[in-house]
Amino acid sequence: MTQRLIITVLAAVFFAGAAIAADSPQFRGSNRDGIFNEQGLLKTWPEGGPAVAWVAKGLGNGYSSVSVVAGKIYATGMGADETGFLSIINAADGKVEKSIPYGKETVNEQAPGPRSTPTVDGKSVYLLSGLGVVYCIDLAKGSVAWNVDVFKKFGGENNTWTLAESLLVDGDRLICTPGGVEGGVVALNKSNGETVWATKGINDKASYCSPAIVTHNGHRILLTETETLVVGVNPHNGALLWTYPHKTEYNIHAVTPVYSNGLVYYSGGYGSGGGALELSADGAAVTSKWEDKKLDCQHHGVVLVDGYLYGTGHKNNQLVCLEMATGKLMWQSKDVKQGNVIYADGLLYVYEGPKAGVVDLVKVTSAGMELAGKLTVTEGADKHWAHPVIANGRLYIRHGDALIAYNIAK
Repeated sequence: MTQRLIITVLAAVFFAGAAIAADSPQFRGSNRDGIFNEQGLLKTWPEGGPAVAWVAKGLGNGYSSVSVVAGKIYATGMGADETGFLSIINAADGKVEKSIPYGKETVNEQAPGPRSTPTVDGKSVYLLSGLGVVYCIDLAKGSVAWNVDVFKKFGGENNTWTLAESLLVDGDRLICTPGGVEGGVVALNKSNGETVWATKGINDKASYCSPAIVTHNGHRILLTETETLVVGVNPHNGALLWTYPHKTEYNIHAVTPVYSNGLVYYSGGYGSGGGALELSADGAAVTSKWEDKKLDCQHHGVVLVDGYLYGTGHKNNQLVCLEMATGKLMWQSKDVKQGNVIYADGLLYVYEGPKAGVVDLVKVTSAGMELAGKLTVTEGADKHWAHPVIANGRLYIRHGDALIAYNIAK
């Protein structure tokens, strides 16, 4: 009896301390909010950062982050012939198992290559080229199953630096933002690309934002941002619920709105800042709750933790903490510069760019922050713009042609 009791207690202690790991099938994690459901991660890093598990090369030009599902990693890139391709990488050893071409990609001088993170759904992968073509890739066949040029179909035009949206799967629908007169936001049948619904009345070009769906008082609402508007849409039928004006320089809106307790937070760079919109009880209307200029997040994402927003400013160029309910500035710190922000197991990970190429591990509360580690990205080339990903005890950093996997589990 005593021996059995000891074994039972030891087993309980072991499993209580074991890591909880999860896949990341789409942009910024399972819920598109930059929060990764991992536990048992390192609380501090040694000097120089955590150990590198492996480095994969040959991903091509591009700034998309990766998706991780069932031991495989998916990344988009562009070759020298301007053809985009999907790389499938073995998560265990970093070997590129397959490259599937899908079509022409953007050759924009400032940011050549795709920015759309692959969305993995069963045996299909969905992505959007910078040129406005939606692709469904059949993983079993290793080829494109169908594609739709959403600019041609819905009367849209490309923006200055070409599209960067990561597609959203909602049941049988695949949602994207052509910004066209025949469909500002649209839902396609994910099996064949046929139109399910198309939202009219937005009259604003697409920006660089990836949409998300939230639930407010039992009402599901699709949230996104176009060039000059924050937008709410009924995801079931495409009915336009509301728009709210917010302008930035160069019409850059690239931060997915955040929802909490009836409030929708939005943000833009270049000093434009952001604010919170209060939803009506049925979600069909909004009013401004508060505005802020300190957290002028450009395209780096924000996270909401325990009622507080964390992100980096553009002109502000530092890490900022705001209270979601009121917009109150809790603190700001120059110890962390502008970078992509994600969260896991009680810590922020900030990938500073475009030139810094360092990743900060940061302990945060509403009272302040403390650096817990730093690493320098030494592989890859060009700008440090891809959002980090955490999956199954590893931190993945995409830098140009290279993907680096760091061991961050205890």
